[in-house]
Formats: sequence, structure tokens, C-alpha cells
Amino acid sequence: MKTFAPRQNAGFSMIEVLVSLLITVIGVLGMVALQSKAIPYTQDSVQRNTAIMLADDLVEIIRTAGSCTTANGCVTAPSASFPTKPASCNPTPATLSTQIGCWADQASRALPGADALLNKSFYVCRSLVPGDVTASACGTSSTSNTEIEIQVAWTVKSASECLDKGQASNPTASSTTCTYRIRTRVSAQ
Repeated sequence: MKTFAPRQNAGFSMIEVLVSLLITVIGVLGMVALQSKAIPYTQDSVQRNTAIMLADDLVEIIRTAGSCTTANGCVTAPSASFPTKPASCNPTPATLSTQIGCWADQASRALPGADALLNKSFYVCRSLVPGDVTASACGTSSTSNTEIEIQVAWTVKSASECLDKGQASNPTASSTTCTYRIRTRVSAQ
């Protein structure tokens, strides 16, 4: 009679293979979920950086002019029209209002949906109180102890794409408006 010697296990069992496969699948699914969250963050970051650069460009245009008043076409209240773009923006126009017209044209092309928002969500206000951008407060004639507040806006498909929740509004069901606002003091030269 023959006796069989017990063999040593020479491989993985089915349970071990299934557990390692499950751990791998969970890791891959986590990476996919992370990737789906990274795309809106990257897109918002690009648009927000563009808005920051546009606002900074406008601040520098205003600083170069030395003053920002309703009379020189600088102050643009919410729902008011920006100065129109001249025939050519190269070389830089001499007057502040035409420079702002060139800036408004550049802004309408740089941000998604900005051309439709230019005359309703963009503004340049000189006011005494932060956030007071009503038509009466926005056009204050006082240039001392006032600051300039600039708002730039763009549209995204859903509110989740506008990562600054405090700055999002939903004017229509099909889009959301994201905004960037800066307030700065511009001293006369």
C-alpha cells in the first residue's frame, strides 16, 4: 500500500486572490473619483486666475489715470454699460474711458459667458462702504477715503463648478454665475 506524503501549498488560494483583487479595485475606484473632482477644481482655478489678472489689469489702468470718477468714464455701476471699444486698442488709447472699453472687450473674450454678463454682473464702483454698489453709492463724487470695488463674472454649467460658494448665483436654471471681487484704494498721483 502506498502512502502519500502531504504536499506543501505551492500557490495562492482563491480567497487570497479575491481579497487582493478587491483591494486593487477599491484603490482604482478611489483614484477615478479623485480625478473626477480634480477636473472642476482645475477649471475653476484657471477661470479664477483669469478673472484675477483681468481685475489687476483694470486696477493698473485706473492707477495710471490717477482718478476714477463717473465723469472720466471709469465708474460703471452694476447693470450699466461699459464704455465702447474704440476701433483699435493698439497702441493704447489716450483716454481712460477708451482704455476701459478695450479692457471690457478683452474681458468679454477671456472668460466664458462674460460677454453676456458684462453689462449686468461686471462693475467698477467708487464707494465709501464695502459692498455698497447701488447706483447712488457707486457714483460718489468724493475721491477721498473711498475705494474702488471691481467685480468680474463668468458662467459655469452647474453650481458645483463654482468653487467659491459665497460668490455664486443662479440667474437661470441652465447656468451659474461665478464672480471675483476686489476692493482697493487708488491714490492720486
